[in-house]
Amino acid sequence: MAKKVKQPSAHRNGIKPPKLERKQIPNHVAIVMDGNGRWAKSQGLPRTAGHEAGEKALVDIVNGAIEIGIKELSVYAFSTENWKRSPQEVKFLMGFNRDVIHSRRDELNDLGVKIRWVGREKRLWKTVVDELEQAESLTKNNKVLTLNMCINYGGRAEILDAAVAIAKDAMRKKIKPDALTEKSITKYLYAPLMSDVDLFIRSSGEQRTSNFLMWQSAYAEMVFLDVLWPDADRRTLWKAIEIYAERERRFGKA
Repeated sequence: MAKKVKQPSAHRNGIKPPKLERKQIPNHVAIVMDGNGRWAKSQGLPRTAGHEAGEKALVDIVNGAIEIGIKELSVYAFSTENWKRSPQEVKFLMGFNRDVIHSRRDELNDLGVKIRWVGREKRLWKTVVDELEQAESLTKNNKVLTLNMCINYGGRAEILDAAVAIAKDAMRKKIKPDALTEKSITKYLYAPLMSDVDLFIRSSGEQRTSNFLMWQSAYAEMVFLDVLWPDADRRTLWKAIEIYAERERRFGKA
């Protein structure tokens, strides 16, 4: 018997996604969720309050992604560079990511969301790893949307780890270096089944990729929006998709 999937919740204002043709909607959207700290400062609140408000923005955007028909969504939840932040903020983010995954996994599972962890295990709290693995196991058969939770992730780290693994396999004579292709290298990345990114979004007005999904975003369309992440919702996502829909993607062709 097929699992009954819950419909995404409606936006509080009752708005609906823009009417676009299927080919105008990106399959895979990657988001750098930037601006939590600045939002908190502007409100006279601690940085931790910005992260808490940002979590609500993400949940609304997941619902909006399902509404408009996106099949894969990748979010930058904790980068390999975030370890450089204050010990207090790192401790908060570790516990916060763990608690969010635990509290939201049933809700996401009901929506038919497959949760996939993308990143390094090294240095992560065991309780965070446990929650991620449990969420992956719970949602592994879902097909509505794949949510890539990029935690302890860095694009350079991913490529470095892939290069090390390839070198080890070459030394063991398991692969021939001269026979390597882009497709075979992809098998060594953290999430070999991840599709290429079509639309890359960054909030807060900053215009850089910050080491996020470098390999997968080689031909992504970039949209930088001047909104702090806690102020974002599904309308922010839909606006970026409308911008994407107006572009012509040539992939190097004339």
